Amino acid sequence: MVKVLLVLLCLVLPFLAVLIKDGPSIKVLWAFLLQLCGHVPGVVYGIYQVVKD
Repeated sequence: MVKVLLVLLCLVLPFLAVLIKDGPSIKVLWAFLLQLCGHVPGVVYGIYQVVKD
């Protein structure tokens, strides 16, 4: 259930979902920078980071 909510959050704010999942790390910065380049790359990266185990 938590992963589903994080994936839904990735559709809006991917860097925030990665922050909640992993805590402050370089992954959050990557998600933020990819979202600045375009919303879709940030969403794809955010979903990848949230779903990956």
